[in-house]
Amino acid sequence: MDSNKYVAIMAGGVGSRFWPASLEEKPKQFLDIMGTGQSLLQMTFNRFKTIIPVENIFIVTNAAYIAHINEQLPELKPHQILAEPSRNNTAPCIAYMALKLKKINPDAVFVVAPSDHIISKSEIFIETIEKAFDYAAHHNALMTLGILPTHPNIGYGYIQFNTHDDDNGGIYKVNSFKEKPDLEKAKEFLSAGNYLWNGGIFVWSVKQLLQSFEHHAPDILEILEKGNEVYNTDAEQDFIDEFYPTTPDISIDYAIMEKADNIYTIPCDCGWSDLGTWASLFLESEKDINNNAVQGDRVYTSETTNSIIRVPKNKKVVIKGLDDFIIVDENDVLLIYPKSKEQEIKEISKKFS
Repeated sequence: MDSNKYVAIMAGGVGSRFWPASLEEKPKQFLDIMGTGQSLLQMTFNRFKTIIPVENIFIVTNAAYIAHINEQLPELKPHQILAEPSRNNTAPCIAYMALKLKKINPDAVFVVAPSDHIISKSEIFIETIEKAFDYAAHHNALMTLGILPTHPNIGYGYIQFNTHDDDNGGIYKVNSFKEKPDLEKAKEFLSAGNYLWNGGIFVWSVKQLLQSFEHHAPDILEILEKGNEVYNTDAEQDFIDEFYPTTPDISIDYAIMEKADNIYTIPCDCGWSDLGTWASLFLESEKDINNNAVQGDRVYTSETTNSIIRVPKNKKVVIKGLDDFIIVDENDVLLIYPKSKEQEIKEISKKFS
């Protein structure tokens, strides 16, 4: 394995759209949401450790989740867990990771990836990541994986790329990033043929990324570079606890990606899903003969179709006469809700917080 390759797995989100399974004290990345025996974080970790040494895998998370990470990934040493004392979006934590890596290995190239996404075609995903690593290591380029769209989805941002830039072996210059569109615009994107879903997966060298921060977001670096002497020492966390909350609350997309002119993408058909909602989990799950996705050992359904059902093992559940519903019995909450209105669940969850 290449010792210059690293990964930062982002595991600090609260996953409120997966309520009541996902709670702020234990959000979805730490749950076996697919019923595989592994949490989403463990699945992501195991995917990357096939190409990246375990000692080069870092988890970026909120300080509240360190115990979950230690329990689920005991292979990690304390310095491999970056504990944010506040949620300031993705740009500050990525800059923090880059400065920490710069002190470990100035030649480092690293991938930033969410901990809670599903990749059903792991081999294709890994091949694409390897390709992005190689390009980022030898070119002045910030790489982003673009997911080949399968339908006009209105829940994802889009990447517009230059189809004429075809002399880089399937690597294309990015023209622009687009916000989540309405349905008609999403259909236009799909028919145009040069739009990809933005999966929030990036690959870049430490050197190129920090240059981009210097040019486009110097206010973040000005704060975090004060800790250069203490990164990877026992004094690191004290510095982060004091100074990190003063960084701007801004995403890497707004801080860097939408401003830089050296953004490249690789279209990737890797069976990706951001697994952001119960409906997306339904799409990714195996179905019974009535098109129900069932997680539970003793569930009886009658005249029930197109629904996702998640209940505790060994609990007897009888359901009749529902179509296109979410049925979740988890923690101390029973949720029965139409899939078509699942966007309301996030707000409903706040009533019980």
